[in-house]
Amino acid sequence: MAFIFNDENAKQEIQSGKPVVIDFWAEWCGPCKSIAPIVEELAKEYEGQVLVGKYDVDDGMDIAAEYNIRNIPTLLFFKGGELVDRSVGSISRDALEAKIKALL
Repeated sequence: MAFIFNDENAKQEIQSGKPVVIDFWAEWCGPCKSIAPIVEELAKEYEGQVLVGKYDVDDGMDIAAEYNIRNIPTLLFFKGGELVDRSVGSISRDALEAKIKALL
């Protein structure tokens, strides 16, 4: 299962230095729902290597505002505590997996 990010734990996980992928989404967002199963699958496949999770923009705003999230879905990719990539809009499984592999 994908990790659940929120304003309290996101900074800690990002600063841990391990590779992190955050999917910014909302329940009412159609494209977010279409990539949700892909995010879940990849979270399971890369468990222990990359922390893949979701951040509900309706439940928190601090991290979304800090990273200037204006459209959803937006995925942020962190390595060594630094933002290294960003994807806005729907993304294919292959493209998302390639971005995850680039973090390793």
